[in-house]
Amino acid sequence: MESKELTKAEEQVMQFLWKINKGFLKDIVDQFPIPRPAYTTVSTVIRILVKKGFIGYNTYGKINEYYPLVSKNDYFRNHVKSIVTNYFHGSIPEFASFFANDQLKLSELEEIKQMIEEKIKTIKSNK
Repeated sequence: MESKELTKAEEQVMQFLWKINKGFLKDIVDQFPIPRPAYTTVSTVIRILVKKGFIGYNTYGKINEYYPLVSKNDYFRNHVKSIVTNYFHGSIPEFASFFANDQLKLSELEEIKQMIEEKIKTIKSNK
């Protein structure tokens, strides 16, 4: 996957396309809250996303059906990796401690701790 960043408008279109899995221009525009943007505006964003390699399409006559080429998880993973690199010197522990410092409730910290302990147990049992 390209590691290109998406603009807010591009990310919004991708969010809607991930939600519906595939659709025509009308289906994507219908996902927007009212007042919806013009079809031409959304069409322009879609063309950019096709060019960037985020969206593919099938053509039926003169109409295109669009679908994501990049999964939401893959995009999010790369986006977070970019944030960690750019803001936390590439340090996952520094990134995690940012949220742990005053931003999480005890119950949320305990939930994260439980997930980490389960992941450690899984990794150790697979060795």
